[in-house]
Amino acid sequence: MAAHAFDAAVSRRGFLGGALLAGGAGLMPRMAFAAPDVEALYPHLTKLAHDYVDTGKLPGVVSLINRAGVQSVIARGVQTLGDPRLAGSDSLYRAYSMTKPITGMVTMMLIDEGKLTLDTPLADILPKYAKMQVQVTPDGSITDLRPAKTPITIRHLLTHTSGLGYSIIQTGPLKAAYEANGLVPAEVSRMAIPGLAVGKPLPSLAAFADKLAEMPLVYEPGTMWSYSVSLDLLGRVIEVITGKPFDAVVAERIFGPCGMSSSGFQVAPQNAGRLTTNYGVIKDKLVPIDPAASSIYLDPPAYPFGGAGLVTSPRDYDRFLQMVLNYGMLDGRRVMNERAVRLGTSDLLPPALIGSKMFGRPGGFGAGGRVGVGEDAGTYGWSGAAGTVGFVSFRGRASAGLWVQYMPSSAFPIGDEFAAAVRADLFGQKAAA
Repeated sequence: MAAHAFDAAVSRRGFLGGALLAGGAGLMPRMAFAAPDVEALYPHLTKLAHDYVDTGKLPGVVSLINRAGVQSVIARGVQTLGDPRLAGSDSLYRAYSMTKPITGMVTMMLIDEGKLTLDTPLADILPKYAKMQVQVTPDGSITDLRPAKTPITIRHLLTHTSGLGYSIIQTGPLKAAYEANGLVPAEVSRMAIPGLAVGKPLPSLAAFADKLAEMPLVYEPGTMWSYSVSLDLLGRVIEVITGKPFDAVVAERIFGPCGMSSSGFQVAPQNAGRLTTNYGVIKDKLVPIDPAASSIYLDPPAYPFGGAGLVTSPRDYDRFLQMVLNYGMLDGRRVMNERAVRLGTSDLLPPALIGSKMFGRPGGFGAGGRVGVGEDAGTYGWSGAAGTVGFVSFRGRASAGLWVQYMPSSAFPIGDEFAAAVRADLFGQKAAA
C-alpha cells in the first residue's frame, strides 16, 4: 500500500514543544454514515472509522473503496469539531503528497507523446541544472562539494533518486539553506507553528526552479532513494514543455477529463463550507492548525506545488485512482494511453536501486508513487502529510482512499491500519489487531 509521504517526513520532525493553541477534542458524533450492507461488506474498515471517531481520537474518518466500479463510502464524524457538518465523500481535504502521483501521471502523458523520455537530462529543459554540485558528506557542509558525475534525468525526478533535498527531510546547513531561500514543500498554516513552520515560498515555479539549481545535491543522481522536492520541480518542467502554467495543465489533462470538479490548488469560495479543519495532535489532544473557516487554502497559493499542494475530495480523488486502475479509461473515455499508465505504475527505479526502502519499507517506485512488493504487489499510490492515503490494487481491481486531517501523520497508526483493513476486506487476509 502507499508509504508515508510529505507526511512521514513532517512526522519525523513532529511538533516541538507544548500546546500551540487553546482547545481540545470536544464531543464526537456517534453516528455512522455507511449503509448497513456497506458496513457488512467492509467490516474492518467500518471498525476502523468507529474506533477513531467514537474514542475521540479524530473528528471524522472517511474511507472510500471502489471495487469493480462499485463505490462504497464508510464515513463517520464531522469535518470540524463543534460544527455539525458531517465528513463525507464530498468533503475537502488537503492531500499534500498525494498530489505527487497526479504530477507523475501528467509527466507520463508527455513521455507517451514523445515530448520527454524517462532518461531525458533535466538540463535539456532547464539548463541551470547542467553543472550540479554534490555534498561530499550528505547533510554536512554546503561548501565542501564535488561536481556531480551523473546528470539528473526525468526518471530521477519521478522516483526521488535525483539527489535533490527536502527541507522536511534534510538536517543541518542544507535544511537551513532551503528554508532561507524559500525552497519549501507546501503551505501549511497562516500561523508559525513549531515543527511545521516551513518558511515563506518563492513567488513562482520558475523562481523555485532557478533557486533550487543553486543548491547542492545531497547524493549523486541515481545512487540513492531520498524523498525530495523533485515532483515540485517536475511542475516547472511541465510548464516549460507545454508552454502553459502547471496548474492549467493539470486541470486540462487530469481534473477536467476525470470530472474532478472539486479539486485544485485553492478552495473556491463556493466550496469553503466543504473544507475540513486540519488538526495538530498535541499531547493526545486535537489542536486546529489550519481552521477551515480561515484556511490558508482559501487564498491563491504562491504557486501550484506539484508535490504537495492539492485540495480534493474523496470522490474526486477516486476518479483519478479509477482512471489509473482502468489503465487510462474512465466512463468509457480515454484520459491516458494504456502504455503510459502501465509504465507509470511500474517500478521505474534505476536498476541499482531496485528493492530500495522507503521510510523503512521495501518497495518499487513509479511515477510519483510507491509500487508495492510482497503482500502489497500490484498496488500503486502514496499518502499525505495529514494522514490521507490513496492507492489502487490491480490484483483486487479496486481503488482505496483514507481521508483524515491531522499532523504529524505518525501520531496515529491509522495509515497502516487502513492498509491492513483493506487487505482483510478485499482478500480475507487477517487485519492487524
